[in-house]
Amino acid sequence: MIAGQYRSRPLRSLPGADIRPTADRLRETLFNVLGAGNPEGLQGSIWADLYAGTGAVGVEALSRGAAKVYFVESRHSRPHA
Repeated sequence: MIAGQYRSRPLRSLPGADIRPTADRLRETLFNVLGAGNPEGLQGSIWADLYAGTGAVGVEALSRGAAKVYFVESRHSRPHA
């Protein structure tokens, strides 16, 4: 699940992909640390979500006001056998 503007929306991965989203608690901690002491939060920031997987971290950044996120995932989806 995502917090911020897009809260409570589940994320799905591509069929056949062995990808898990970053845990909710870890994302919450990450964004609390990054936003600490910054009254504007993430407003207007630009992110690179490397090893994006389901894109949970990048979508969370957008949800919290980031202007742009670049998603990078090198793992190819494999169809189910």
